[in-house]
Amino acid sequence: MDFEAFFTVHCNLPREGPGSDEATREAIRRLPSLPRSPRVLDLGCGPGRQSMVLAQELNTTVIAVDLHEPFLQQLEVSAGQAGLGDRITIRHGDMGALEDPPGSFDLIWSEGAIYLLGFANGLRLWRPLLRDAGLLVVSECTWIQDNPPREVWDYWQVGYPEMMTIEDNIKTATEAGYEVLDTFILARSAWWDEYLTPVSDRVQQLRTAGNLTPGLSQVLAETDREIDICDRYGEFFGYVFYLLKKS
Repeated sequence: MDFEAFFTVHCNLPREGPGSDEATREAIRRLPSLPRSPRVLDLGCGPGRQSMVLAQELNTTVIAVDLHEPFLQQLEVSAGQAGLGDRITIRHGDMGALEDPPGSFDLIWSEGAIYLLGFANGLRLWRPLLRDAGLLVVSECTWIQDNPPREVWDYWQVGYPEMMTIEDNIKTATEAGYEVLDTFILARSAWWDEYLTPVSDRVQQLRTAGNLTPGLSQVLAETDREIDICDRYGEFFGYVFYLLKKS
């Protein structure tokens, strides 16, 4: 992939994947009680909309980790504008190679990013960082209907062949040493309002501006394909929140 072209499409968007502030709040509401001022780690935070919701709702400092520095800079500006600058700690780093001591966190959060490591691998890597009975919340792209049409199946076999059903992800989490407390499917509006619609608008802006490189033209075509698949087959897959406790 031409990463420069990819980030040209994705820079300064509200989100880097499906989500909403309300979905983040709903996941928080479903959690058991946390300690006062819990230690919270947000992995693959992107521009960090959920990081700010966590800081505000839990009244604590959130360590927000991402490899792409412009996303962290965007979060830093947004947090400052929201009056949350003192509650967001920016960390440029690899969520798959963390060096925090074991038992460092009460809550690890990751929306739409664990797929980069693989669901099972991410759960395994992050578990030691949690204190005993610590909590892990992730959102993960998941098959939500059986027997999807061949076109959407083939699309995801290229894009994310490891994608599983809710039942399979629950089994994976249990085998990885977690108790599954709850799951819920992200509303379809959370795909469109702050992710696919802004991405679609950006694609149109770039095409109108012209002077497209081959790499950027390819990324635009791939983005069109993603939007089309989500539009026509969105009932067969979705992002699912998994609320887990270290067992």
